[in-house]
Amino acid sequence: MLAITNGKIYTMTGKVFDKGTLLIKEGKILEVGQEIAIPQDAKVVDAGGKYVFPGFIDAHSHIGIFEEAVGEIGEEGNEWTEPVTPQLRAIDAINPGDKAFEDAVMGGITCVFTGPGSANVIGGQSVVMKTYGKIIDHMVVKEPAGLKVAFGENPKRVYGDQKKMPATRMGTAALLRDALVEAQNYKAKREKSLKDPDEIHERDLGMDVLCDVLDKKLPLRAHAHRADDIMTAIRIAKEFDLDIVIEHCTEGHLIADELAELGISAVVGPSLSNRSKVELKNLSFITPGVLAQKGVKVAIMTDHPVIPIQYLPVCAALAVREGMKEEDALAAITINAAEILGISDRVGSLEKGKDADVVIWNGHPLDIKSKPCLVIIDGKIVYESKVA
Repeated sequence: MLAITNGKIYTMTGKVFDKGTLLIKEGKILEVGQEIAIPQDAKVVDAGGKYVFPGFIDAHSHIGIFEEAVGEIGEEGNEWTEPVTPQLRAIDAINPGDKAFEDAVMGGITCVFTGPGSANVIGGQSVVMKTYGKIIDHMVVKEPAGLKVAFGENPKRVYGDQKKMPATRMGTAALLRDALVEAQNYKAKREKSLKDPDEIHERDLGMDVLCDVLDKKLPLRAHAHRADDIMTAIRIAKEFDLDIVIEHCTEGHLIADELAELGISAVVGPSLSNRSKVELKNLSFITPGVLAQKGVKVAIMTDHPVIPIQYLPVCAALAVREGMKEEDALAAITINAAEILGISDRVGSLEKGKDADVVIWNGHPLDIKSKPCLVIIDGKIVYESKVA
Protein backbone atom coordinates (compact mmCIF):
# COMPACT_ATOMS: atom_id res chain seq x y z
CA MET A 1 0.00 0.00 0.00
CA LEU A 2 1.09 3.55 -0.79
CA ALA A 3 -0.02 6.68 1.07
CA ILE A 4 0.50 10.19 -0.31
CA THR A 5 0.15 12.76 2.46
CA ASN A 6 0.23 16.52 3.09
CA GLY A 7 -0.11 17.53 -0.57
CA LYS A 8 -2.68 19.84 -2.14
CA ILE A 9 -4.86 17.28 -3.90
CA TYR A 10 -6.88 18.29 -6.96
CA THR A 11 -9.37 15.45 -7.46
CA MET A 12 -10.92 17.01 -10.62
CA THR A 13 -14.35 16.24 -9.18
CA GLY A 14 -14.71 19.76 -7.83
CA LYS A 15 -12.95 18.94 -4.56
CA VAL A 16 -9.53 20.22 -3.57
CA PHE A 17 -7.95 18.95 -0.34
CA ASP A 18 -5.28 21.05 1.33
CA LYS A 19 -2.83 18.75 3.07
CA GLY A 20 -4.89 15.79 1.89
CA THR A 21 -4.20 12.07 1.90
CA LEU A 22 -4.52 9.57 -0.93
CA LEU A 23 -4.28 5.82 -0.38
CA ILE A 24 -3.35 3.39 -3.15
CA LYS A 25 -3.75 -0.38 -3.02
CA GLU A 26 -3.32 -2.99 -5.75
CA GLY A 27 -3.18 -0.40 -8.50
CA LYS A 28 -6.36 1.41 -7.51
CA ILE A 29 -7.24 4.45 -5.43
CA LEU A 30 -8.49 3.18 -2.09
CA GLU A 31 -9.40 6.51 -0.51
CA VAL A 32 -8.84 10.23 -0.95
CA GLY A 33 -9.61 13.10 1.38
CA GLN A 34 -8.54 14.62 4.68
CA GLU A 35 -8.08 13.11 8.13
CA ILE A 36 -7.71 9.62 6.65
CA ALA A 37 -6.04 7.02 8.85
CA ILE A 38 -2.84 5.69 7.29
CA PRO A 39 -2.33 1.93 7.69
CA GLN A 40 0.88 0.94 9.44
CA ASP A 41 2.08 -1.16 6.52
CA ALA A 42 1.76 1.71 4.01
CA LYS A 43 4.75 3.28 2.29
CA VAL A 44 4.33 7.00 2.96
CA VAL A 45 5.17 9.70 0.42
CA ASP A 46 5.22 13.17 1.97
CA ALA A 47 3.92 15.65 -0.61
CA GLY A 48 4.11 18.64 1.71
CA GLY A 49 4.17 21.90 -0.25
CA LYS A 50 3.45 20.07 -3.52
CA TYR A 51 0.47 19.56 -5.84
CA VAL A 52 -1.19 16.19 -6.45
CA PHE A 53 -3.15 15.67 -9.68
CA PRO A 54 -4.54 12.81 -11.71
CA GLY A 55 -2.18 11.80 -14.48
CA PHE A 56 -2.77 13.99 -17.51
CA ILE A 57 -4.44 12.59 -20.64
CA ASP A 58 -3.57 13.56 -24.21
CA ALA A 59 -6.82 13.00 -26.09
CA HIS A 60 -5.22 13.05 -29.56
CA SER A 61 -1.71 12.02 -30.51
CA HIS A 62 0.26 9.72 -32.79
CA ILE A 63 2.73 8.58 -30.17
CA GLY A 64 4.37 5.25 -30.94
CA ILE A 65 3.20 5.41 -34.57
CA PHE A 66 5.24 8.39 -35.74
CA GLU A 67 8.34 7.50 -33.75
CA GLU A 68 10.98 9.83 -32.36
CA ALA A 69 14.55 9.97 -33.68
CA VAL A 70 14.27 7.30 -36.39
CA GLY A 71 13.17 9.28 -39.47
CA GLU A 72 10.89 7.94 -42.19
CA ILE A 73 11.36 4.32 -41.12
CA GLY A 74 9.34 5.12 -37.98
CA GLU A 75 6.43 6.78 -39.78
CA GLU A 76 3.64 4.20 -39.60
CA GLY A 77 0.61 6.47 -39.38
CA ASN A 78 -0.69 6.69 -42.95
CA GLU A 79 -1.47 3.92 -45.43
CA TRP A 80 -1.04 6.09 -48.51
CA THR A 81 -2.16 3.48 -51.05
CA GLU A 82 -5.93 3.42 -50.49
CA PRO A 83 -8.23 6.21 -49.20
CA VAL A 84 -10.72 4.01 -47.34
CA THR A 85 -9.09 1.70 -44.77
CA PRO A 86 -11.34 1.13 -41.74
CA GLN A 87 -9.78 -2.29 -41.18
CA LEU A 88 -6.43 -0.81 -40.08
CA ARG A 89 -5.69 -0.99 -36.34
CA ALA A 90 -3.25 1.38 -34.66
CA ILE A 91 -2.38 -1.28 -32.10
CA ASP A 92 -0.54 -3.16 -34.85
CA ALA A 93 1.80 -0.20 -35.50
CA ILE A 94 2.55 1.22 -32.03
CA ASN A 95 6.08 0.74 -30.76
CA PRO A 96 6.11 0.93 -26.93
CA GLY A 97 9.86 1.52 -27.23
CA ASP A 98 9.29 4.92 -28.81
CA LYS A 99 11.40 7.41 -26.83
CA ALA A 100 8.37 9.70 -26.60
CA PHE A 101 6.73 7.42 -24.05
CA GLU A 102 9.57 8.22 -21.63
CA ASP A 103 9.01 11.93 -22.29
CA ALA A 104 5.30 11.49 -21.63
CA VAL A 105 5.89 9.81 -18.26
CA MET A 106 8.44 12.42 -17.16
CA GLY A 107 5.97 15.12 -18.24
CA GLY A 108 3.14 13.74 -16.12
CA ILE A 109 1.12 12.36 -19.04
CA THR A 110 -0.04 8.90 -18.04
CA CYS A 111 -2.66 8.06 -20.67
CA VAL A 112 -2.91 8.83 -24.39
CA PHE A 113 -5.18 8.41 -27.37
CA THR A 114 -3.11 7.46 -30.40
CA GLY A 115 -4.05 6.47 -33.90
CA PRO A 116 -3.67 6.81 -37.66
CA GLY A 117 -2.90 10.06 -39.43
CA SER A 118 -5.17 12.07 -41.71
CA ALA A 119 -4.05 11.08 -45.22
CA ASN A 120 -7.05 8.82 -45.76
CA VAL A 121 -10.76 9.58 -45.80
CA ILE A 122 -11.12 6.66 -43.39
CA GLY A 123 -7.78 6.03 -41.72
CA GLY A 124 -8.40 3.20 -39.28
CA GLN A 125 -8.98 2.43 -35.63
CA SER A 126 -7.34 4.18 -32.70
CA VAL A 127 -6.40 3.06 -29.20
CA VAL A 128 -6.26 4.53 -25.69
CA MET A 129 -3.28 3.34 -23.66
CA LYS A 130 -1.11 4.01 -20.65
CA THR A 131 2.30 5.53 -21.30
CA TYR A 132 4.37 3.04 -19.31
CA GLY A 133 5.06 -0.55 -20.29
CA LYS A 134 6.91 -2.85 -22.65
CA ILE A 135 4.04 -4.71 -24.34
CA ILE A 136 1.27 -2.73 -25.99
CA ASP A 137 -1.39 -5.33 -25.18
CA HIS A 138 -0.72 -4.79 -21.47
CA MET A 139 -0.88 -1.00 -21.80
CA VAL A 140 -4.26 -0.77 -23.53
CA VAL A 141 -7.12 0.97 -21.76
CA LYS A 142 -9.56 0.86 -24.68
CA GLU A 143 -9.26 -0.65 -28.16
CA PRO A 144 -10.68 0.25 -30.55
CA ALA A 145 -11.31 3.75 -29.23
CA GLY A 146 -12.60 5.41 -32.39
CA LEU A 147 -12.51 5.34 -36.19
CA LYS A 148 -10.40 8.06 -37.79
CA VAL A 149 -11.98 9.98 -40.65
CA ALA A 150 -10.47 13.07 -42.24
CA PHE A 151 -11.85 16.13 -43.99
CA GLY A 152 -10.18 19.17 -45.50
CA GLU A 153 -6.84 19.48 -47.22
CA ASN A 154 -4.98 16.27 -46.39
CA PRO A 155 -6.97 13.52 -48.18
CA LYS A 156 -7.52 15.60 -51.31
CA ARG A 157 -3.85 16.56 -51.43
CA VAL A 158 -2.59 12.99 -50.97
CA TYR A 159 -4.91 11.36 -53.51
CA GLY A 160 -5.37 14.32 -55.84
CA ASP A 161 -1.60 14.23 -56.43
CA GLN A 162 -2.05 10.58 -57.44
CA LYS A 163 -4.90 11.54 -59.81
CA LYS A 164 -7.26 9.50 -57.66
CA MET A 165 -10.43 10.28 -55.75
CA PRO A 166 -10.70 12.33 -53.56
CA ALA A 167 -9.26 15.37 -55.26
CA THR A 168 -11.86 17.69 -53.74
CA ARG A 169 -13.78 18.14 -50.50
CA MET A 170 -16.85 16.83 -52.35
CA GLY A 171 -14.93 13.68 -53.18
CA THR A 172 -13.93 13.14 -49.56
CA ALA A 173 -17.53 13.42 -48.36
CA ALA A 174 -18.78 11.19 -51.17
CA LEU A 175 -16.28 8.43 -50.40
CA LEU A 176 -17.26 8.45 -46.72
CA ARG A 177 -20.96 8.31 -47.57
CA ASP A 178 -20.36 5.50 -50.08
CA ALA A 179 -18.52 3.46 -47.44
CA LEU A 180 -21.29 3.96 -44.89
CA VAL A 181 -24.01 2.97 -47.39
CA GLU A 182 -22.00 -0.11 -48.34
CA ALA A 183 -21.80 -0.94 -44.62
CA GLN A 184 -25.57 -0.55 -44.26
CA ASN A 185 -26.08 -3.04 -47.10
CA TYR A 186 -23.47 -5.38 -45.65
CA LYS A 187 -25.14 -5.20 -42.25
CA ALA A 188 -28.55 -6.06 -43.75
CA LYS A 189 -27.09 -9.11 -45.52
CA ARG A 190 -25.26 -10.16 -42.35
CA GLU A 191 -28.46 -9.99 -40.32
CA LYS A 192 -30.34 -11.91 -43.01
CA SER A 193 -27.73 -14.68 -42.94
CA LEU A 194 -28.29 -15.13 -39.20
CA LYS A 195 -31.95 -15.92 -39.87
CA ASP A 196 -31.47 -17.94 -43.03
CA PRO A 197 -28.97 -20.87 -42.81
CA ASP A 198 -28.86 -21.06 -46.62
CA GLU A 199 -27.66 -17.46 -46.84
CA ILE A 200 -23.85 -17.35 -47.02
CA HIS A 201 -22.19 -14.39 -45.35
CA GLU A 202 -18.61 -13.57 -46.29
CA ARG A 203 -16.89 -11.46 -43.67
CA ASP A 204 -15.19 -8.19 -44.50
CA LEU A 205 -13.07 -6.70 -41.74
CA GLY A 206 -13.54 -3.13 -42.88
CA MET A 207 -17.29 -3.52 -43.16
CA ASP A 208 -17.43 -5.10 -39.70
CA VAL A 209 -15.78 -1.96 -38.29
CA LEU A 210 -18.17 0.35 -40.11
CA CYS A 211 -21.10 -1.70 -38.78
CA ASP A 212 -19.82 -0.96 -35.28
CA VAL A 213 -19.86 2.72 -36.21
CA LEU A 214 -23.45 2.42 -37.49
CA ASP A 215 -24.42 0.66 -34.25
CA LYS A 216 -22.77 3.44 -32.18
CA LYS A 217 -20.30 1.02 -30.67
CA LEU A 218 -17.48 3.09 -32.13
CA PRO A 219 -17.43 6.88 -32.60
CA LEU A 220 -16.08 8.72 -35.59
CA ARG A 221 -13.01 10.78 -34.70
CA ALA A 222 -13.24 13.43 -37.37
CA HIS A 223 -10.14 15.41 -38.40
CA ALA A 224 -11.52 18.82 -39.33
CA HIS A 225 -9.94 22.28 -39.04
CA ARG A 226 -12.08 24.67 -41.07
CA ALA A 227 -15.61 25.55 -39.96
CA ASP A 228 -17.18 24.24 -43.19
CA ASP A 229 -15.29 20.94 -42.84
CA ILE A 230 -16.47 20.63 -39.24
CA MET A 231 -20.06 21.09 -40.39
CA THR A 232 -19.63 18.56 -43.23
CA ALA A 233 -18.46 15.99 -40.69
CA ILE A 234 -21.45 16.74 -38.47
CA ARG A 235 -23.83 16.68 -41.47
CA ILE A 236 -22.73 13.17 -42.41
CA ALA A 237 -22.91 12.00 -38.80
CA LYS A 238 -26.50 13.28 -38.60
CA GLU A 239 -27.43 11.64 -41.91
CA PHE A 240 -26.32 8.23 -40.63
CA ASP A 241 -27.09 8.81 -36.92
CA LEU A 242 -23.48 8.36 -35.78
CA ASP A 243 -21.53 9.39 -32.70
CA ILE A 244 -18.78 11.86 -33.56
CA VAL A 245 -15.98 13.83 -31.92
CA ILE A 246 -14.36 16.73 -33.76
CA GLU A 247 -10.56 16.58 -33.76
CA HIS A 248 -8.49 19.79 -34.09
CA CYS A 249 -11.58 22.02 -34.42
CA THR A 250 -9.33 24.95 -35.33
CA GLU A 251 -12.20 27.21 -36.36
CA GLY A 252 -14.55 25.85 -33.72
CA HIS A 253 -14.67 29.23 -32.00
CA LEU A 254 -16.39 30.62 -35.12
CA ILE A 255 -19.29 28.15 -34.77
CA ALA A 256 -19.21 27.58 -31.01
CA ASP A 257 -22.94 28.17 -30.51
CA GLU A 258 -23.80 25.55 -33.13
CA LEU A 259 -21.46 22.97 -31.63
CA ALA A 260 -22.85 23.60 -28.16
CA GLU A 261 -26.44 23.29 -29.38
CA LEU A 262 -25.65 19.99 -31.11
CA GLY A 263 -23.81 18.60 -28.07
CA ILE A 264 -20.62 17.95 -30.05
CA SER A 265 -17.38 17.40 -28.14
CA ALA A 266 -14.08 18.76 -29.44
CA VAL A 267 -10.42 17.89 -28.98
CA VAL A 268 -8.61 21.13 -29.81
CA GLY A 269 -5.11 21.67 -31.14
CA PRO A 270 -2.28 21.53 -31.92
CA SER A 271 -2.25 25.25 -31.26
CA LEU A 272 1.46 25.65 -30.44
CA SER A 273 2.45 25.36 -34.09
CA ASN A 274 2.68 27.50 -37.21
CA ARG A 275 -0.02 28.06 -39.81
CA SER A 276 1.46 25.54 -42.23
CA LYS A 277 -1.73 25.12 -44.28
CA VAL A 278 -4.49 27.38 -45.58
CA GLU A 279 -7.03 25.71 -43.28
CA LEU A 280 -4.96 26.83 -40.27
CA LYS A 281 -5.22 30.56 -40.96
CA ASN A 282 -7.45 31.06 -37.88
CA LEU A 283 -5.29 28.94 -35.57
CA SER A 284 -5.39 30.42 -32.06
CA PHE A 285 -5.25 29.47 -28.40
CA ILE A 286 -8.55 31.29 -27.87
CA THR A 287 -10.47 28.36 -29.39
CA PRO A 288 -10.69 25.97 -26.39
CA GLY A 289 -11.69 28.79 -24.05
CA VAL A 290 -14.45 30.09 -26.32
CA LEU A 291 -15.81 26.58 -26.82
CA ALA A 292 -15.76 25.80 -23.09
CA GLN A 293 -17.48 29.10 -22.28
CA LYS A 294 -20.28 28.20 -24.70
CA GLY A 295 -20.75 24.80 -23.05
CA VAL A 296 -18.86 22.53 -25.45
CA LYS A 297 -17.01 19.66 -23.77
CA VAL A 298 -13.37 20.36 -24.66
CA ALA A 299 -10.11 18.45 -24.42
CA ILE A 300 -6.70 19.80 -25.45
CA MET A 301 -4.25 17.82 -27.59
CA THR A 302 -0.61 17.94 -28.57
CA ASP A 303 -1.11 15.94 -31.78
CA HIS A 304 2.33 14.52 -30.96
CA PRO A 305 4.79 14.65 -32.67
CA VAL A 306 3.48 18.01 -33.95
CA ILE A 307 3.91 19.29 -30.39
CA PRO A 308 6.09 17.05 -28.20
CA ILE A 309 3.76 15.22 -25.86
CA GLN A 310 5.43 16.40 -22.64
CA TYR A 311 4.24 19.94 -23.40
CA LEU A 312 0.54 19.14 -22.98
CA PRO A 313 0.40 21.19 -19.73
CA VAL A 314 2.07 24.09 -21.54
CA CYS A 315 -0.71 24.02 -24.14
CA ALA A 316 -3.30 24.12 -21.36
CA ALA A 317 -1.45 27.02 -19.72
CA LEU A 318 -1.39 28.99 -22.98
CA ALA A 319 -5.13 28.44 -23.35
CA VAL A 320 -5.55 29.99 -19.89
CA ARG A 321 -3.37 32.94 -20.94
CA GLU A 322 -5.74 33.49 -23.87
CA GLY A 323 -8.89 33.49 -21.74
CA MET A 324 -9.78 29.92 -20.80
CA LYS A 325 -10.70 29.41 -17.15
CA GLU A 326 -8.01 27.54 -15.24
CA GLU A 327 -10.46 24.88 -14.07
CA ASP A 328 -11.61 24.31 -17.67
CA ALA A 329 -8.04 23.98 -18.90
CA LEU A 330 -7.22 21.44 -16.20
CA ALA A 331 -10.41 19.52 -17.02
CA ALA A 332 -9.39 19.54 -20.69
CA ILE A 333 -6.34 17.40 -19.90
CA THR A 334 -7.97 15.22 -17.21
CA ILE A 335 -11.66 14.46 -16.69
CA ASN A 336 -12.99 15.98 -19.93
CA ALA A 337 -10.42 14.07 -21.94
CA ALA A 338 -11.40 10.86 -20.13
CA GLU A 339 -15.11 11.43 -20.73
CA ILE A 340 -14.63 12.20 -24.42
CA LEU A 341 -12.55 9.01 -24.78
CA GLY A 342 -15.10 6.92 -22.86
CA ILE A 343 -12.65 5.94 -20.11
CA SER A 344 -13.78 8.12 -17.20
CA ASP A 345 -14.70 5.02 -15.20
CA ARG A 346 -10.95 4.37 -14.91
CA VAL A 347 -8.99 7.61 -15.22
CA GLY A 348 -9.30 11.39 -15.33
CA SER A 349 -9.95 12.09 -11.65
CA LEU A 350 -8.77 10.99 -8.22
CA GLU A 351 -11.67 8.92 -6.92
CA LYS A 352 -12.07 5.69 -5.00
CA GLY A 353 -11.87 2.66 -7.28
CA LYS A 354 -10.20 4.39 -10.23
CA ASP A 355 -6.78 3.51 -11.60
CA ALA A 356 -4.03 4.95 -9.42
CA ASP A 357 -2.54 7.25 -12.07
CA VAL A 358 -1.21 10.04 -9.89
CA VAL A 359 1.36 12.79 -10.39
CA ILE A 360 2.98 14.90 -7.69
CA TRP A 361 4.19 18.28 -8.97
CA ASN A 362 6.67 20.63 -7.32
CA GLY A 363 4.41 23.57 -8.26
CA HIS A 364 1.12 24.17 -10.01
CA PRO A 365 1.31 22.21 -13.30
CA LEU A 366 0.20 25.18 -15.40
CA ASP A 367 3.19 27.16 -14.13
CA ILE A 368 5.94 26.82 -16.74
CA LYS A 369 8.53 26.34 -13.97
CA SER A 370 6.77 23.30 -12.45
CA LYS A 371 7.89 19.72 -12.98
CA PRO A 372 6.63 16.31 -11.88
CA CYS A 373 8.41 14.98 -8.79
CA LEU A 374 6.75 11.57 -8.77
CA VAL A 375 4.67 9.74 -11.39
CA ILE A 376 2.52 6.75 -10.52
CA ILE A 377 0.76 4.59 -13.11
CA ASP A 378 -1.54 1.78 -12.04
CA GLY A 379 -0.24 2.17 -8.50
CA LYS A 380 3.41 1.74 -9.47
CA ILE A 381 6.01 4.48 -9.11
CA VAL A 382 7.38 4.75 -12.66
CA TYR A 383 9.30 8.01 -12.40
CA GLU A 384 10.89 9.95 -9.56
CA SER A 385 12.72 13.21 -10.12
CA LYS A 386 16.15 13.59 -8.60
CA VAL A 387 15.45 17.29 -8.08
CA ALA A 388 12.72 18.29 -5.62
